[in-house]
Amino acid sequence: MLQLDRDFWTTRYQSHQTGWDAGAITTPLKDYFDQLTNKSIKILIPGCGNGYEAEYLNKRGFDVDVVDISEIPLNNLAKRCPEIQESSLIQSDFFELEGAYDLIVEQTFFCSIDPERREEYAKKMHALLKPKGKLVGVLFSIPLYNNRPPFGGSAEEYLAYFTPYFEFKVYEDCENSIKPRKGNELFVNLIRKELKH
Repeated sequence: MLQLDRDFWTTRYQSHQTGWDAGAITTPLKDYFDQLTNKSIKILIPGCGNGYEAEYLNKRGFDVDVVDISEIPLNNLAKRCPEIQESSLIQSDFFELEGAYDLIVEQTFFCSIDPERREEYAKKMHALLKPKGKLVGVLFSIPLYNNRPPFGGSAEEYLAYFTPYFEFKVYEDCENSIKPRKGNELFVNLIRKELKH
């Protein structure tokens, strides 16, 4: 398996191999964000890439932290959106992140990590969310690559990772995907479970 580390992703940005980058916020997340009214919630976007979602939220007065393993997309976001605080631009491995969030946004991050770490992803999301916090976004629901990102999967497969940690508010085929992803995405709105010890 490839080493999906800082060097790997930085090289992808430097060589413009960024097929996941839609160039703007995508419809499913825009429509979800447009329903949010509470500006006091704390939001995280992991594996944020060029951060169009963060830019959209920031311009509407939301407090957003973004994390990416490569500094290149963070620098791109900072140039486009200088009002985002430097402390909110976090260059780190997601799995080493600390914090407490009301909402975590999923957009092409899950498919970028080694599939062996998917259970760890669900557990880490649970750890980063406040009680009743939400993990919201889109997941690919088709088989993609086995040896490099984007890694695909299915709604059935993902249930095993999320069921121990989340209640399922929405878990269905995405109706408003952008054209290149039509019929290939699952929209999820998962609420953090209180785990019994």
